[in-house]
Amino acid sequence: MQAQTGNRNLFSKEVAAKLASLPLHCINNEWPNKTSHTSDSATDHVLLPHQLHPVFYGCFDWHSSVHGHWMLVKLLKTFPDMPDRDKIIAVLNNSFQLEKMKEEAAYFSKYKVASSWERTYGWAWLLKLDEELYTWNDPLGKQWYSSLQPLTQTIKELWTKYLPKQTYPNRTGVHPNTAFGLVFALDWANALNQPEFAALIKQRSKDYYLGNKHTPAYMEPDGTDFLSPSLEIADLMRRVLPKEEFLKWFNSFYTKEGIDNITKMPQVSDRTDYQIVHLDGLSLSRAWCMKGIAKSLPATHPYRKLFNAKAEEFLHHTLPHVTSGNYGGDHWLASFAVYAIFEDR
Repeated sequence: MQAQTGNRNLFSKEVAAKLASLPLHCINNEWPNKTSHTSDSATDHVLLPHQLHPVFYGCFDWHSSVHGHWMLVKLLKTFPDMPDRDKIIAVLNNSFQLEKMKEEAAYFSKYKVASSWERTYGWAWLLKLDEELYTWNDPLGKQWYSSLQPLTQTIKELWTKYLPKQTYPNRTGVHPNTAFGLVFALDWANALNQPEFAALIKQRSKDYYLGNKHTPAYMEPDGTDFLSPSLEIADLMRRVLPKEEFLKWFNSFYTKEGIDNITKMPQVSDRTDYQIVHLDGLSLSRAWCMKGIAKSLPATHPYRKLFNAKAEEFLHHTLPHVTSGNYGGDHWLASFAVYAIFEDR
């Protein structure tokens, strides 16, 4: 089986198997680990990652483990007969257990400042994982979806409480980026028919970004970016605004200098450096944003053809580096590659 449309032509069962090997290796690999736990006392300060998080303790950090799980689910849905199917199912069966997910959910209220932990990047990937399971008409998918619900509902509740008091968006090119998180949250709300949550996201998106003009994209990227601050906003607003309104907004949002800059290939000088390798992720996230934005532009718009061409260039250039053999990229980049290949909305 081989995917047939757009960038999916890049993707065969063999490529999927190679990418799947990365989270298969790291989901149950506890070390090295960046826990990011804020301790309340000596008692919890000495807890190991798997004691804090019985499911998402591997792949270096919690959010990478979450999107590693998402990727394995996505690949199983796409290639039901892929190599290592049984191994993938065994790993996911071990993760998607109700009691373990209850413990994961409890973490967010168990410690004093844990309610803001993984906000909002990890939250976003958790909802993307939930959406992937919800939309999978498969007995295993339904079983895993059911087990995930204590954690999913916790994340939704935290986000619902947070958004009304988030006065300003985070425009960074790394984890706290507000627009990236809201893209996944809105996709989840629409897929699961959560109109109140979707309405809240749309309103806050307009509050943050509707009046934005002449975004300084000529200054991107920062040295550790894996997201484009400007493209993430545009990728969100195409979901929030009707097409005609989005076009008017988009035409005022970018300058030519900004477009010229974000269509240049990021230079990755050292893929063994855990921070510099983020720039490979930037190429992949630019690819998925540009694909989506292009579909929301008229056929005659000058940037539609450009964005489609650059999305292909970014993806083709970066995909060979995803499996570089260096854990700094291997623990997370495959998920970005899969999402960039399959994100068509």
